Amino acid sequence: MPTKINKVAVIGTGVIGAGWIIRCLAHNKIVYAFDRDIKLKKTLIAEIKRTWPYVKKLFNKKKLNLKNFKYFTSIKETLRDADLIQECASENYALKTKLMNTIGKYAKPNAIISSSSSGLLPTKIYSKCINPERTMIGHPFNPVYLLPAVEIVPGKKTLKKYLNKAKNFYKAISMNPIMVKHELPGYLSDRLQEALWREGLHIINEGHATTEDLDRAIEDGPGLRWSLMGTFLTFHLAGGKSGMKHMLEQFGPALKLPWTKLKAPKLSNKLIDRLIEGTKKQSKGKSVVQISNIRDEYLVELQKLRKKYEKRLR
Repeated sequence: MPTKINKVAVIGTGVIGAGWIIRCLAHNKIVYAFDRDIKLKKTLIAEIKRTWPYVKKLFNKKKLNLKNFKYFTSIKETLRDADLIQECASENYALKTKLMNTIGKYAKPNAIISSSSSGLLPTKIYSKCINPERTMIGHPFNPVYLLPAVEIVPGKKTLKKYLNKAKNFYKAISMNPIMVKHELPGYLSDRLQEALWREGLHIINEGHATTEDLDRAIEDGPGLRWSLMGTFLTFHLAGGKSGMKHMLEQFGPALKLPWTKLKAPKLSNKLIDRLIEGTKKQSKGKSVVQISNIRDEYLVELQKLRKKYEKRLR
């Protein structure tokens, strides 16, 4: 098994797939992109060029080398020489299981197959894939070309040597792998995000706040802390000198209070309208591309700032 991964196949060129392609190109990987429609190649290249100023600044790159990029409409050709395959199809068990069967047939025997799924179980989606010991989840966060986290989730048949190789690859493209011990629906981060999302839906559904109110409650409050430290270290500090021990003594009883409603509310037309109208108002007439540019510039500056401080904590 080769020690270094240089050739990466990305299956699907939507938002997540494009993000992987951009990140890999920024780290001088040869990228084979697959999508059924050749017309999507133009859209993909436009996205690569849109994001490059931010990627260039974050990773200190001089220029974009599109010679390392190849676009295919044949999955067999895409996979022929790939050392690692990053799958980015829709979140659907039937679709992914069938796709993984195809990928397994055409991939090199020892090529790592990693799915970008945000919550499906790897054992199930790879149930019909050849050599499932080299398969796993590599769940990124949007925008993939800027955010460093990736959750690596093993299936029941995944071998440790492939997990370690994938971990080293993701580190080589400036990512911070989170090694999930066992497969579980939703993995780690999305389970936490889902809890926040469900609670927010209840609050909006009951008319207590708007989408903007809830976003501001995170952006100007815990969100500022979360960019440097997570929930547990934050709560540890809330306990004063005694840390988490005192925090649990003082705030632990609140866990019995009816503060949250984790079962999701029904997505009624009324709730859907409130969500759509609320976020449209928040956008203030700006397009998704315009807001994405603002977000990307912010994330680059934020990560550069964070590096000055995170070494003291990690």
